[in-house]
Amino acid sequence: MEHPFSLAGKVGIVAGLANENSIAFGCAQALSQAGADVLVTYGTPKAERFVTPLKAAMGDPELMLCDVQDDQQLDALFARAKEKWGRVDFVVHSIAFAPLDDLHGRVVDCSREGFSLAMDISCHSFIRMAKQAEPLMPDGGTLFNMSYYGAEKAVDNYNLMGPVKAALESTTRYLAAELGPKGIRVHAISPGPIRTRAASGLKEFEALAVDGETRSPLRRLATVQDVGHAVVYLSADAGRVLTGLTHYVDAGHHLRF
Repeated sequence: MEHPFSLAGKVGIVAGLANENSIAFGCAQALSQAGADVLVTYGTPKAERFVTPLKAAMGDPELMLCDVQDDQQLDALFARAKEKWGRVDFVVHSIAFAPLDDLHGRVVDCSREGFSLAMDISCHSFIRMAKQAEPLMPDGGTLFNMSYYGAEKAVDNYNLMGPVKAALESTTRYLAAELGPKGIRVHAISPGPIRTRAASGLKEFEALAVDGETRSPLRRLATVQDVGHAVVYLSADAGRVLTGLTHYVDAGHHLRF
């Protein structure tokens, strides 16, 4: 009998790799170690020199350029998955963006253009990926995105991303309800502060990270590998009756807000 945490024979996409500190890196590494075959994307040509040296640590996956705002690149990604495997069993969306001027200011001052761009890249692109994945999951599968506790509470300096992540978590629940009859599960993973390149764009992020290290019940921060391990069990048979979760991977930090 196959181990309930095994992903042997499973195949899927991890989107949003930037460097070794990326949550996408931790996910791709953990999925590969659990036995899955992974196709990994990065968002800009400039990132290629940073992500190519990481291939061995991720099980030597195929890498593809995919800017989620480019419909042709998104189409090409799922066409390649279909050509390569004929299906996908999981998709990990680890992508978020907001213009710095909007991110560093008050929500009430954010621009229409900045809000729309943040929502499109950070939330609606997950919907677009889910739509592409649905026909490639005839026997079910699992879709993941990355959120943060600032979606639920007003966290200092999280600003514009709070409403955007709140929309993403709500989207998770609606997609879980819509796709559940097809055996497709949908989850938002909510890590605590992690020192990633994306997080460094948040105003006074280091103060939030130190708060996580000193006030979370486990007195530590999660790592990108911790996030990856959560994705593994939720993708595997061990998580087959779970869907629509906002799953915290934060050493209990959300309890302290």
